[in-house]
Amino acid sequence: MENFGIYLQGEKDASAHTLDAYFRDIYQFAAFVWPDQPAPYAWPTVTRIQARGFLVEVQKSGAMPTTTGRKLSSLRSFYRYLLREGLVKVNPFSGLPQPRKDKNLPQILSPAEIGRLLDAPRLLHEASGAQDVFHDYQVLRDTAILEVLYSSGIRISELTGLREDRVDLISGVIRVLGKGKKERICALGNPAVDALYNALEGRERFLSFLNIYPAPKELFLNKLGSGISNRSIQRMMKIMLATANLPVDLYPHALRHSFATHLLDAGADLRSVQELLGHSSLSTTQIYTQVSIERMKEVYHRAHPRSVKN
Repeated sequence: MENFGIYLQGEKDASAHTLDAYFRDIYQFAAFVWPDQPAPYAWPTVTRIQARGFLVEVQKSGAMPTTTGRKLSSLRSFYRYLLREGLVKVNPFSGLPQPRKDKNLPQILSPAEIGRLLDAPRLLHEASGAQDVFHDYQVLRDTAILEVLYSSGIRISELTGLREDRVDLISGVIRVLGKGKKERICALGNPAVDALYNALEGRERFLSFLNIYPAPKELFLNKLGSGISNRSIQRMMKIMLATANLPVDLYPHALRHSFATHLLDAGADLRSVQELLGHSSLSTTQIYTQVSIERMKEVYHRAHPRSVKN
């Protein structure tokens, strides 16, 4: 170990911090292979199975992939040095794959949580007791916004860009102008259609009260009678999340993530979900398959009696 340290300092220009990390990793591996045996250790007897087993054990202990990867690099370098010095014949860590770094998976809500969120505007309105034209419109508007975001999976910018002439309540579809000014058709479920119908009626009463004519092109309006902004929807979402006792750090995009994940969970094919989301590349949509896999693994580990070690 002393000679290995000299090698790292002299030829690799390793810092004291790096040396300390390397030595900790090597001694941890020695304790894994020879738990009740003091040094010196029989390094040439280590097998590839033991090397892989150590990395698996590190990952199961809850270590981050970056930590596991560093330990692999430390031990691979150590054995590379032992090979150079003729102290071992093979490097058991050579060729072992680096652990895959966790992707930042999209945050989603369960169907039950979605239900609570969609009920929040009505519950908040009833609790406030507000009785005026704008607040009557506001509860209908906020309900419709949340219903449309979840029912269609559209982006918040696509929603604020919606115009009344792009909404077909009879057919239950909306025409959305997405990224790159590409237009696509998005379907609406019956609850979203009903919510939109009620919001449009409330919008007419609100505009009449404000004496605004002709009506603005934007579908959803703020208290001044102009189009609602992305920021306003984000603020509204946080209020509704708090009302529904849900994490307030979620953004409206969580409804888009939930839309895609729930479709895949129910058996929808990836290509159809790609079209509904307006993704130009299928690889972008594939992140939602990983979400479904992770959810499946969570259920498995909670439910299967032999999924984890005792």
